[in-house]
Amino acid sequence: MSSLFRHLPPVDRLLRALEDEDAPRPLLKELVGRFLELCREEIRLGAAAGEEDLAWEKLLPRARAFVRAEARPCFRRVLNATGVVIHTNLGRSILAEEAVNAALLAGRRYSNLEFDLSTGRRGSRYAHVEDLLRRLTGAEAALAVNNNAAAVLLVLDTLARGAEVVVSRGQLVEIGGSFRIPEVMKKSGAILREVGATNRTHLRDYEEAIGENTAMLMKVHASNYRIIGFHQEVELSDLVRLGRERGLPVFEDLGSGNLFDFSSYGFMPEPTAQRVLASGVDVISFSGDKLLGGPQAGIIAGRAEYVERIRKNQLTRALRVDKMTLAALEATLRLYLDPELARSRVPTLNMITASAGDLRRKARTLRARLTKTLDGLARVGTRPGMSRVGGGSFPEQDLPTTLVTVRAENISAEKLRQRLLAVEIPVVGRVEDDCFCLDPRTLAVEEFPLAAENLHAALSCQIVNTNGGPA
Repeated sequence: MSSLFRHLPPVDRLLRALEDEDAPRPLLKELVGRFLELCREEIRLGAAAGEEDLAWEKLLPRARAFVRAEARPCFRRVLNATGVVIHTNLGRSILAEEAVNAALLAGRRYSNLEFDLSTGRRGSRYAHVEDLLRRLTGAEAALAVNNNAAAVLLVLDTLARGAEVVVSRGQLVEIGGSFRIPEVMKKSGAILREVGATNRTHLRDYEEAIGENTAMLMKVHASNYRIIGFHQEVELSDLVRLGRERGLPVFEDLGSGNLFDFSSYGFMPEPTAQRVLASGVDVISFSGDKLLGGPQAGIIAGRAEYVERIRKNQLTRALRVDKMTLAALEATLRLYLDPELARSRVPTLNMITASAGDLRRKARTLRARLTKTLDGLARVGTRPGMSRVGGGSFPEQDLPTTLVTVRAENISAEKLRQRLLAVEIPVVGRVEDDCFCLDPRTLAVEEFPLAAENLHAALSCQIVNTNGGPA
């Protein structure tokens, strides 16, 4: 055993052999040390039984694979083959090319982030998107913060701190990350006054709850769930009328929110920001990175008297958006000035509204590519399936698609799924009926060759664990 230890190469020799790897020198040295320690452990355990197991021509490729696997960034690109368009775990919406270019320019060069070019003096960062938001929503005023949770917190803290906010019991939702309306209301300093029952709330419930300490009537749009059956909620127009009669602002948290009318594409009715504000609601908030298809942001829009108070809240600075987010958001909103342009250029809208025929053609193209690349390693086919919008949007809406299926004799679909997570650019798909399935709805055509290469590597064991051995 001691002779085997002596057969291991010195650190300097490995460092010189690996100096072309894309890793800072201190990190490279650390990783080489860790790799050699793994080799020593193999010797102690008997996994390396002879000098031939430690030969330079075997050791160097393993060391290179180990360094590459350990040195790559934690935040990485993946291929989304799940068919979930707004995939919360995979980064939600991907940006339009116009938004990507705008964010790149904002990050690479100086900008007029808070500089008024007409006066040469300090300006407001919110001005870059406020005019667009007013035009698109019909609001008197608007601003953007770093996400919709922040927007809800800011509205409540500004307009209802220390006072009661009346909300229907059936709207006390929880979204991802355990974000609950009652808890964010408590954090804001507002006092929750829940009314009605889980499934039925009447206008009289709101009327009877209003008292001297009431500051606001709030509606939370059920974007990520539905109550069906014996169910009733108060019409928004009635809630607005009650707010006017009692001198109380009405605030609606739209959750995902959206500026695009999906009804002409066969979707269930979903209120747009424009329609909600036109109904008389005083303030709304919604996400920028879900149905809008932009960067992570929370948009607040509504009557100027309320938005201006919100803008002056000290929390606004803590929750403000950065320059790259603003640049990407402005570029995204500009596309919405022409709804058809937005549908074709904003990837989220384009994927959601993709036709069944287009998806069948994409599936056939992907199947042909996989069949050629895999070269008999697996059986490739197609079958009908369903995609999802995701992101808590349209929870009951199934999107017909055509799945591409991969079934191998020597490896289970679950094992294949795991191997595909270990490749340089992981492929995230889904397993159904012991087939690994890829949904072309969320895969761009230009990603097909990479998906095929990764599947070939996974099926032929051409991927490695962090110890440099086969996965």
